[in-house]
Amino acid sequence: MGWNLTQVEEMLNQQDQWVLHREDEVLCITNTDGIDAYLAVSGEQIVVESILFAKSQVNDTAQLNDEILKTHQVFPLTTIGITAIDGVEYYIAFGALSSQSKEESIKIEIEALFDNIEGFLDAYENYLQ
Repeated sequence: MGWNLTQVEEMLNQQDQWVLHREDEVLCITNTDGIDAYLAVSGEQIVVESILFAKSQVNDTAQLNDEILKTHQVFPLTTIGITAIDGVEYYIAFGALSSQSKEESIKIEIEALFDNIEGFLDAYENYLQ
């Protein structure tokens, strides 16, 4: 079975630890710490991501990028990237999995993202203004 956004939303609505709301083709998931993640189903994959911090908040992006590349394997299932939103660049944490994934795999991906966000912010806080 390939998931669509409506099916993912129905499945995740059964989770007590998350609050969901839908914005067009994106599902916003908020955890009990108030962290937002955004989930989209696009073709053959499901992507879930969260904003970490603005690139403008980083003291030395080259040093931070080097540190991320050296330590990313410490954080399972989650990767860091840079994306532009309304012309502003942000570091984001994201995970992706097949739209054919099992229900439990989708939940694990979201849980890992939320867990790893705290780890990323702790690990890289010395690079922020």
